[in-house]
Amino acid sequence: MIVNLPPPIWALIYVLGMGALSAIYPWKSIADLTVLPLGIVLIGAGLGLSIWAVTLFRREGTELNPTSETNKKLVIAGPFRYTRNPMYLSLVLFTLGIAFCVGSLPMFAAPMLLFATASIAHIPFEEEKMRRQFGTAFDDYARRTRRWI
Repeated sequence: MIVNLPPPIWALIYVLGMGALSAIYPWKSIADLTVLPLGIVLIGAGLGLSIWAVTLFRREGTELNPTSETNKKLVIAGPFRYTRNPMYLSLVLFTLGIAFCVGSLPMFAAPMLLFATASIAHIPFEEEKMRRQFGTAFDDYARRTRRWI
């Protein structure tokens, strides 16, 4: 099942796969898409958002593992005020930054595949778990806060 592999592993699989595809086939670096400063900013934003969210989860004493049976607390502070999924968003930003740094067209598939994997498999699984566990508190939070941004 897709949700058994943690999202960072999916990000790694997609980046390595698209990197291999870029190396095997004679893709030219797309000069207009090779924007190193933008890539660095996106990578930094992804890392920063991830660190912020993980630190908050640890401070609140709840689980990072998305497949854990329960969570100790519904975290709605920090980056979770703006997006219900800052950790997934951080991975998408990070992989998009890599794509801009590399500049090879297949690399841009990595953030899109990661976004699709999270949207189709991981997020619905986690939201259903949170809804079962936290009931109307989660429903109220979900109404107030967007899934992505």
